[in-house]
Amino acid sequence: MTSIVQLDRLKEALLDLLFPPRCLGCGGGGSFLCPACCDTLPRLVPPLCPRCGLPLAAGGSCPSCTRTPLSIEGIRSPFLMEGLAREAVHQLKYRNLRALACPLGRLLTDYLESSPRPADALVPVPLHRRRLRERGYNQAALLAREVGRNTGLSVVEGSLVRRRDTPAQARAASAAERRRNVEEAFYCRDGKLRGKRVLLIDDVCTTGATLDACAHALREAGALSVWGLTLAREP
Repeated sequence: MTSIVQLDRLKEALLDLLFPPRCLGCGGGGSFLCPACCDTLPRLVPPLCPRCGLPLAAGGSCPSCTRTPLSIEGIRSPFLMEGLAREAVHQLKYRNLRALACPLGRLLTDYLESSPRPADALVPVPLHRRRLRERGYNQAALLAREVGRNTGLSVVEGSLVRRRDTPAQARAASAAERRRNVEEAFYCRDGKLRGKRVLLIDDVCTTGATLDACAHALREAGALSVWGLTLAREP
């Protein structure tokens, strides 16, 4: 894992020399997200559903979590999927701007340090092999590696596998459809996470269906607990 991170760092340094980074927010030089623009990212603040992390007008659980039993302990996100947060996620996920994983991973780390969750290992939500071939990288894995580098937590890739190439969750019309979309879509191919407290890492949480499906597979494989951490949460 160390060699992968070092190689990524070397690639980023070479790209910075050829194409100096400019802030997505203000256009200033020096970084893809300057400190001033990071401060303007739309923060997710309580009250939140204690399970899925959905922002609520009042306390308590959201109706969906009240109706539906979940495998995941809970999901947390530092930002709303709006404005600059949405732009940053889209640039990382769809525009091949992999260097954004560094500042975004730092923001995830800062959040985790201020709101710790029990974790022995970080596990990125996997892509299906076809989608991974098309995109060339898994944005969740890039974020997980950065958080692992910052925290010292091990990153376990390849144990949790996506067995079905499901349609994009954003195309699903409802939370129930999203849950059906990813039902039994994941499994663990080995026992590396047995007895571990797992922190799942992804870029965005919409309804939490994908994270919960991952948690179900991890719990079946013997994980002690599973929390989810994403950069942003759809409001």
